[in-house]
Amino acid sequence: MGRPNVLPMLQHANQLMLEGRHAEAMQAFEQLAHGAEERYSERAPFLYLEAGRAAMLAGQNHTGVAHFRRGLTLLASQGRHLRMQMLGGRTIRELRDHGLTKEAEEIERMLSDNIPPQRAEAELLPDKKPVLPTHCPNCGGAVRPDEVEWLDDVTAECAYCGSPVRGPS
Repeated sequence: MGRPNVLPMLQHANQLMLEGRHAEAMQAFEQLAHGAEERYSERAPFLYLEAGRAAMLAGQNHTGVAHFRRGLTLLASQGRHLRMQMLGGRTIRELRDHGLTKEAEEIERMLSDNIPPQRAEAELLPDKKPVLPTHCPNCGGAVRPDEVEWLDDVTAECAYCGSPVRGPS
């Protein structure tokens, strides 16, 4: 059996988010995240986090927190602690912005339980990077300049599809 073409599914999930169809987007991101765990484990955390965000926006807070926890736990298990802290911080802010204080505190505790003893110097962020587009030109996923992984001085990697993303020339 051939591998499913993930890009159209990812584009569709991102389009559902843009259209405010959050419950449908959550289901699409859940499906993508489950598949990514088997084939593209480095993408799975971001898909779970987006599924959590969609669930939260759809009013399914319990499901949203479960997805947030799964995505952040995967980042920790992959040794990507800086990304876990950055994305966890954004998750906490979004939960609080939606009045979900108890849920934000739960994620905060989870993050503090997963802080590594020493942060590697290689994880330190460079000072200044170029401006990036707000969405990946390939899959439509949100590009957050303060959360991307940089491939070089001018190119970042889309967290969802792995495509290189550059700002305007």
